[in-house]
Amino acid sequence: MGESGAYPRRATALRAAETLGEDVHALWPTLRQARPARAVSPELVALYGQRADVPVSAYAELFASARECIDILVYAAVFLHEAYPRLNELLRERAADGCAIRIAVGDADSANVQQRGTEEKFGHGIESRCRLALLHYRPLLDIPGIEVRTHGTTLYNSLYRADDQLLVNAHVFGVNAYGAPVWHLRRTGDGGMFDAYAGSFDAVWATGRSVAG
Repeated sequence: MGESGAYPRRATALRAAETLGEDVHALWPTLRQARPARAVSPELVALYGQRADVPVSAYAELFASARECIDILVYAAVFLHEAYPRLNELLRERAADGCAIRIAVGDADSANVQQRGTEEKFGHGIESRCRLALLHYRPLLDIPGIEVRTHGTTLYNSLYRADDQLLVNAHVFGVNAYGAPVWHLRRTGDGGMFDAYAGSFDAVWATGRSVAG
């Protein structure tokens, strides 16, 4: 390994290090130099300074392009229905065409949602918006292919996925989500940023509680 300069693929090395309980760079020091930082990742399609800069048409076009899956992870994001009243109709259409749709919204009674309200100086407003989000999605609960769950996890990023494209709304302490950055990613291969965020969605989804119709 050391003398030949050979090292495993980064994804393989990370899995091995996790299994062994070791630091990946302690096992393969050459990995520090193996992948130098890029000025721009090939996965990055666009970067917006704040969510308010993203036109609602970008979300509509993203979801309309989906053929296999749509994943939405938020606390509330009621701006989607407010700015695009046809959202439920669009989601019904995609589900009817065989698209699997998973929507995870914040549990208004969870400690993490309530803490976010304090951090963003939004008070109990975020809890009411979580409940409002559920009201918006309630007409979809009986639609085959669409599932809605509530979650009580710490939301580090809001995610809006359609197949191999993803909008990531970062969350910044003390800043409302509309004032935080958004990056648009396109999956270009295994083990990249896209897969990291997709994996985080799956982890949150596994903790969620299904909302009955």
